[in-house]
Amino acid sequence: MTTQAAAVLDAPPLGTTMRALVKGSAAPGAQIREVPVPQPGPGEILVKVLAASVCGTDVHIERWDPWAQENFGPPPMIFGHEMAGIVVARGPGATRIPLGELIAAETHWVDWTCYQCRTGRAHICQNNRTLGVKVPGAFAQYVVMPEVNAWVSDRLTPEIAALQEPLGNAVHAAFVEEVAGQTALVTGCGPIGLMSIGVLKIAGARSVFATDINPERLAMATQMGANLALDARDDVVARLKAETDGNGVDIVLEMSGSAAALHQGLAAVTNGGRVSLMGTHAVPATLDLSQEVIFKGIRIYGITGRRLWDTWYRTTALLEEGLDISPVITHRLPLGDYAKAFDLVASGHAGKIVLLPQEEA
Repeated sequence: MTTQAAAVLDAPPLGTTMRALVKGSAAPGAQIREVPVPQPGPGEILVKVLAASVCGTDVHIERWDPWAQENFGPPPMIFGHEMAGIVVARGPGATRIPLGELIAAETHWVDWTCYQCRTGRAHICQNNRTLGVKVPGAFAQYVVMPEVNAWVSDRLTPEIAALQEPLGNAVHAAFVEEVAGQTALVTGCGPIGLMSIGVLKIAGARSVFATDINPERLAMATQMGANLALDARDDVVARLKAETDGNGVDIVLEMSGSAAALHQGLAAVTNGGRVSLMGTHAVPATLDLSQEVIFKGIRIYGITGRRLWDTWYRTTALLEEGLDISPVITHRLPLGDYAKAFDLVASGHAGKIVLLPQEEA
């Protein structure tokens, strides 16, 4: 047991109350409430949440946009899904992880019985329930989760451990094919795009280019190791062709959800290259499949989540090898400052924001 873990084993008895961020109704907003500490059932663990980072999904839920209306809850329910904390209690049959271990959460509660689960594709389970979206989440002082979804992370700080969930998305997007020796373009320098730059660099990419329209995020892209960070409003394709002897890049990771960035990436990728699509589109994008895909002979991958559990093993290995994602964290705030956190994320003037549920506002 680590010293850090030993210091937080004095969890309150089950049945007492905790602070939590609750989506109280089917309308914009959220509230800090005092709610009962949940109790772990069979195969479950109770985790004292030390860090919970903010995802764009959480902002959708708080703002109650059409995506949230279709996918969340129903309210009232605690939300938040990127988290790390200490195991403080175990339900019947939960014996794998000792009390006091720092863990992160694989946020997909899958059924392990559908066709995808039984053929090695559990991350796209037909009956997936996501932590903080379909089941009570981690913007709280404590959260209950299946022990099978816990990833022991005792070599990391809680805030980095919490970021393994979104980092895994970047790792999955990068590693669907070979990376070493390839030139790569990341379109969209939000937190996952920024982390993917670091992933590509440590994996041996020859050159990594990045695009965005936000100067702050372009500066962060350089900090994360991008060889060249370009304003997406410039002639990106011509510049990248010039940087690659006229060939174009071997790999594109499209992380923005922008139709313009998608078309730029498809134009910039070399004939026979590959594109990983992770940015989600609020408005459907239209492609010229013949010119942009078929005649170029490119391969396109749709990326969602992380592969269970090989992405987690690879993510852990990259962190152990020296991948540093700490520059992506720009704010650390108590849970009570959630409104400030969501406004910063929505404004684009932040990287990753980590909420600290054990700290008072």
